[in-house]
Amino acid sequence: MEEEFSHTTPTSHSMAAPVADLSILLISLLKSVLYRDGDERQWASLLNLQARVRDYVAVLNLDLVLDEAEGYAFLKSRPAPADDDPSPRLPRLVARRPLSFAVSLLLALLRKKLAEFDAGGGDTRLVLSRDDIVELVRVFLPDGPNEAKLIDQIETTINKVVELGFLQKLKSAGSASTGPATYEVRRILKAFVDAQWLAEFDARLATYHSQLAGVTNAKEGASHE
Repeated sequence: MEEEFSHTTPTSHSMAAPVADLSILLISLLKSVLYRDGDERQWASLLNLQARVRDYVAVLNLDLVLDEAEGYAFLKSRPAPADDDPSPRLPRLVARRPLSFAVSLLLALLRKKLAEFDAGGGDTRLVLSRDDIVELVRVFLPDGPNEAKLIDQIETTINKVVELGFLQKLKSAGSASTGPATYEVRRILKAFVDAQWLAEFDARLATYHSQLAGVTNAKEGASHE
């Protein structure tokens, strides 16, 4: 009896551990993106348990997006059925968040910068200073008399992109920050701005310029009234 009990006890523990790991994984994925470099142990658990994760989230009408090469994973809603599909339309667990023009522009510019960076080979981490990002954006914004206000607007957009998880603000090497902030462009951006979207980048920029020209003309017209 003692031998039988000692034999079954490790088995029950080995079964409990994966269940606990699965719970932690699911909670983490439902809250945010999981990065390999953020928690290597949890990432290893995800690779081992990904089939069970996929089965579980499918019940919630979600798909697991897992990119082993880039080192990130997240959950996204499954596409809605076509109009002629009799399948029931389930509510979305992951809400869509509309992006402002300024945020969309910055995401497009960062995605293009990431593509250029990858084409050059070398390091896998694209790190940009605040000044680098300001220069990327200001080319596409209308000139104004107040330079400080323009930079404040761009910094607000940068903070929003950080909040969305596409930029990560890096800690200063020293005890006190003496230079501009630096940011890492998170590679998950590639999953949200795909190659086809990037191929149409020039056309989209032309649309952006048209929108900017319309905004500028409207402001000038209002100032003359």
